[in-house]
Amino acid sequence: MQTEGIRYDRAAAARILAEVAGADFLTGAAPATPAVSVAYRVEELRPEPGGPLTTGQRRYLESFMRPCRPDQVVTATHRVTWRDSRGIANSGHIGPGPLGPLLPIATREAVIAVGDAIAAADAVTARSDALGDDELDVLADTTTDQEPGEIFRVGAEAAGRALVQHGMLAGQVGIDDLVEFAEEMHASGLYGTVASTWFWELQASTYRRGMIPARLERSGGRLRYTQDTVTLLAEMKRRTIADAHEVMARAREEGLGLRAAIQRYHVELDQISRQYALLPAEERPVCLGQRAHQVDGARVQPLAAVAEALTGAFRSAVESVRIAEAPGPADGDAEFAAGEQEFGVPDMTCRHCRVTITAVFDAQAAELIEVDLHGKRVRARFTDADQRDRVFADLRDCGYTVADG
Repeated sequence: MQTEGIRYDRAAAARILAEVAGADFLTGAAPATPAVSVAYRVEELRPEPGGPLTTGQRRYLESFMRPCRPDQVVTATHRVTWRDSRGIANSGHIGPGPLGPLLPIATREAVIAVGDAIAAADAVTARSDALGDDELDVLADTTTDQEPGEIFRVGAEAAGRALVQHGMLAGQVGIDDLVEFAEEMHASGLYGTVASTWFWELQASTYRRGMIPARLERSGGRLRYTQDTVTLLAEMKRRTIADAHEVMARAREEGLGLRAAIQRYHVELDQISRQYALLPAEERPVCLGQRAHQVDGARVQPLAAVAEALTGAFRSAVESVRIAEAPGPADGDAEFAAGEQEFGVPDMTCRHCRVTITAVFDAQAAELIEVDLHGKRVRARFTDADQRDRVFADLRDCGYTVADG
């Protein structure tokens, strides 16, 4: 297949990100979170009769989690919706286990604080602005989110997802305190384990659906995955890479070049993992932020810095956030009028989500006006209520929550 000038290079992209981050990345005191009161709503998840999974969970498992079995998945018991300190609609899952709704709510505030710290890092912004065309081309062709500051922000969101998702396993290791669990997860290096053994789309999609295909245990005073979990995640990752390569092989048989293949099959690749489509057969991918580099004589590992900052910010958020359950239905149950409207999609985090949401609207011939990733909202125009309902149903099948605008 023709290269067409594509600069796909994971090692080079990781190096660029480390150099932009620099040795001063997120150093100093942990980001503080403001005092805030949050009203949340909670909705029970209802598994299919005779099984542990909801319909959406089962469909996703059967399509994208081979060879995972339902009994290898821990599922949430409830979905929580709320508005954060910025007024943005959010959703998360809780249970089983002792950690309640404060976990996703406080984590969201911690992610906001870390994101603000990244945005305020003038040195990081300056190094990003100084990147040359070659470096920008490598990031554009290798990463989903192509601007370093945005990549770091999405990394903070991914770390927050991992904290909330793994909180469903806290009961397995006898932890019932939020801060203790967050600190043990950080000290045990679990963020690095997720970055090394999962693939991005699986972690994001299972989080949105309130699932985690993992078990935790203690070993040497630290938390770790059971051996069965390590084996399962490795096989799912191997099959995902093989599926992405199969799509590209099909495109090669059709005589398509790389860019044409990615454009033609972007929906299918995004459902799998587009970043693996161009991965050399002999390479085993690791999260770009997980790779450590020497920069100006210092060891720089962006993910480790994000995980440490998130842990400190979460500790602050547990102290500063007050929550109370609000009466009434969850936002996702609200009725929507036909015509132009704005609604929240709390689970979207990055360009991959924008691509998926756009594909849903295209499939239903609905007019998509705007996707605001930072505000987690969508503006669209529907021809009638049936079209609206089909779009919302497809979004939910993709693991996204639809919340009142």
